[in-house]
Amino acid sequence: MNTETPAARPANARARAFDRLRSPVVWDLAVVGGGATGLGVALDAALRGFSVVLLESHDFAGGTSSRSTKLLHGGVRYLAQGNVALVREALAERATVLRIAPHLAQPLPFVMPSYAWWQTPFYGLGLKLYDLMAGRAGLGRTELLSRAETLAALPGLEPEHLQGGVKYWDGQFDDARLALALARSAEAAGALVLNYAEVTALEQCNDPSEGARTRLTVTDRLTDETLAIQARLVINATGVWVDRLRSQAQVKHGSQPPARMVSPSQGVHLVVDREFMPGSHALLVPKTRDGRVLFAVPWLGKLILGTTDTPREDLPRDPTAFDEELEFILGESARVLSRPVTTADIRSVWVGLRPLVAPPESAEAGTKTISREHTIVVDPGGLVTVTGGKWTTYRAMAEDVLQRCADAGLLTHRPVAHTEAHRLVGAPPPGARTTPIHAVPGLHLYGTEAANVQACPGADRLLAPGLTEAMVRFAARSEHAQTVEDVLARRWRLLFLDARAAAAAAPAVAVILEEEGASKPALEAFLRLCQQHLPAGVAL
Repeated sequence: MNTETPAARPANARARAFDRLRSPVVWDLAVVGGGATGLGVALDAALRGFSVVLLESHDFAGGTSSRSTKLLHGGVRYLAQGNVALVREALAERATVLRIAPHLAQPLPFVMPSYAWWQTPFYGLGLKLYDLMAGRAGLGRTELLSRAETLAALPGLEPEHLQGGVKYWDGQFDDARLALALARSAEAAGALVLNYAEVTALEQCNDPSEGARTRLTVTDRLTDETLAIQARLVINATGVWVDRLRSQAQVKHGSQPPARMVSPSQGVHLVVDREFMPGSHALLVPKTRDGRVLFAVPWLGKLILGTTDTPREDLPRDPTAFDEELEFILGESARVLSRPVTTADIRSVWVGLRPLVAPPESAEAGTKTISREHTIVVDPGGLVTVTGGKWTTYRAMAEDVLQRCADAGLLTHRPVAHTEAHRLVGAPPPGARTTPIHAVPGLHLYGTEAANVQACPGADRLLAPGLTEAMVRFAARSEHAQTVEDVLARRWRLLFLDARAAAAAAPAVAVILEEEGASKPALEAFLRLCQQHLPAGVAL
């Protein structure tokens, strides 16, 4: 247990940040939303010298940005759709992320198995084009594999009728920890970043001499304190929830509610032990029975199976999988794995809501046909909304947002920040050896900050495999963690790897957070969330 006196403990990072919010300043930029897009905008703007405050109603990456398939990719399926521009941009941005956060993102080999004679040459040709488009940003050469080579690369693959396969390269990352690295990098660049700070009202300032266009009402969801702040520009980067903030702002200006920007799509992933496919290659089935893609991806010592693409109109904070989605993943994986996965084998299930850009009119073809590109809209009153896109292109999206704001006269033109060369907090120096993301999680995920973690009390006390008391204390002191969920879902990915193990570790984590001054560890709420990460009818 902790032997430090209260006076000796470092001040809580979030408490220090909220103190800054109380200061009577007019911010150049207020970013609403602490996912990949908002954090990318905050870092870019801060590096350009703007005063920036980022406000997230829950935790950083608490929504879609922590629930991806964990892939940094150019989009092989987008190439098949003919969207060459999107693929080119994504391939370039993939290389950037691998460069600026090598402790959290690395190349990963994929194999497409062929169960018909024509599949190897057909998919091989498309993936050779993928290589050519990547150019110098390529991660490895596409190879045509024999049947024996395919089985060696994918142990656990169904061998019956297997003809061969195609091997190609893409990227993999830890999405929640990359978001945290962006938040802390923005903070290091001078931005104020706050989680559990909900924007409850937006109002246009009537006196231009004040230098602010918008007054924001911000509520601290941990203490219920409410503050009013002012900003010259507000960026709405709230993901699938952007339409809520737009409607709120429009009502204040007396306008009609705007047309919706987002057509949400639900993606479900389930996690099983690596014994189902113990190799270091990922599996991609490019076309399932209903035309979707199936992944089997090694990640942090487990195997991720997914994903679905299901339209969803409601926008729950913690969405759950539909029964038919789990049945789809289990059924399709049984076609390609020699040992079928059952419900009892599932360690965790998570669901992400993709903020796909809504078509002009309701489309009946489903979300597979909706654009994955991002859209930027400037509403009356100056609210700038950005949505769509994907994790891989977060940095390019941020640059586009700031350029659009400058072109509209909402921000002054300043030189670009060259975020493509700005290494994130924790990034080891170029050429340093890194541990693969598909390995069992450990101190390597902290990069150059591993020694700072070890310096916290409890470095030798294990709370769960790989997780120490010191890691929890570091999360509270330096990584803005406030709740048990913050620690076990995003600072440490245990909830996403094994819901039962996360529930077992939760009480000890709650005690440590209380010692570190967290106002609401929320243990009971987290235990309920652990149950939601298991299939219906499966007990913790």
